[in-house]
Amino acid sequence: MSEDVRLIPEKYCFLSGSLLKLLAVIVMLIDHTAAFVLYLYKPAMQPILFIGSYEFSLYKIMRYIGRTAFPIFVFLLVEGFCHTHNKKKYGINLLIFAVLSELPWNLLHSGTCFYDKQNVFFTLLLGYIGMVVIERYKDTKIVLSKIKQAAILFVLLLLSMLLKADYGVVGFGYVVLIYILKDNRVFQVLLGICFLPSKWIGGLAFIPINLYNGKRGFIKGNIAKYFFYGFYPLHMICLYIIRRMIFGV
Repeated sequence: MSEDVRLIPEKYCFLSGSLLKLLAVIVMLIDHTAAFVLYLYKPAMQPILFIGSYEFSLYKIMRYIGRTAFPIFVFLLVEGFCHTHNKKKYGINLLIFAVLSELPWNLLHSGTCFYDKQNVFFTLLLGYIGMVVIERYKDTKIVLSKIKQAAILFVLLLLSMLLKADYGVVGFGYVVLIYILKDNRVFQVLLGICFLPSKWIGGLAFIPINLYNGKRGFIKGNIAKYFFYGFYPLHMICLYIIRRMIFGV
């Protein structure tokens, strides 16, 4: 087993997986509230903070905060994959909630039942399948098997492009690379800064990630587990209704 390379000594890590998941949900809500509601509220677009030549509005600050959500969700996906006792069921759950989230996603983005891009659950699902493929062939030294592994990963990469899943090819590649680097938090930080479109802002997600203590935390039982799955489509429906009620769009 490879040694876990950390930025922060393990004795100082205090965040459980449950707290990380709660944090990711909160910053996602902050991000989406700004992206899909506050952009229509003019005062939220006005600068309220100045740092040198940079101006920051409430909208921009909330969007910056929200850029940390995806890296945390990906990290939790990799942790879930490594610890789940039923990889097939985990993948099926991702597929079910990808489908359930599609209508709320479409309504929030286009105001109609149709939108040409797919929600982030599809990105996570494709990345999850990629991890399954990597694990399936990790111990083989047969060249043909390695070629097959590379071919399947390439097909998944193409699917992420054709489906126009959220974060696209970069999102899929990011999931796979975070899995490959799962034992090296230092390289994960560098990857987050260099690979994600949000650059250093997304890299800030690795502050709480590096405070993760490896424990499950308070989320136990199916009700709590599926609440966090269901929060994604539920919060999009709520934001869509709020926007319709206040701004009529």
